[in-house]
Amino acid sequence: MGKTPVRMKAVVYALSPFQQKVMPGLWKDFTTKIHHKVSENWLSATLLLTPLVGTYSYVQYYKENEKLAHRY
Repeated sequence: MGKTPVRMKAVVYALSPFQQKVMPGLWKDFTTKIHHKVSENWLSATLLLTPLVGTYSYVQYYKENEKLAHRY
């Protein structure tokens, strides 16, 4: 049994440089999608955002007190 060469076709996918809308579906109704995700998962969103907001406000409060302590 001999080996016979098999012709293969190469398929190349590329974006045209003139293509303007690369990802139109991602940004379409973006605010509606975010609102829907947050309203579906409000508990998870609260548990995620509360520590972040709390830490940020604590850091701002601490920095302000440090500024006031070194003022005089």
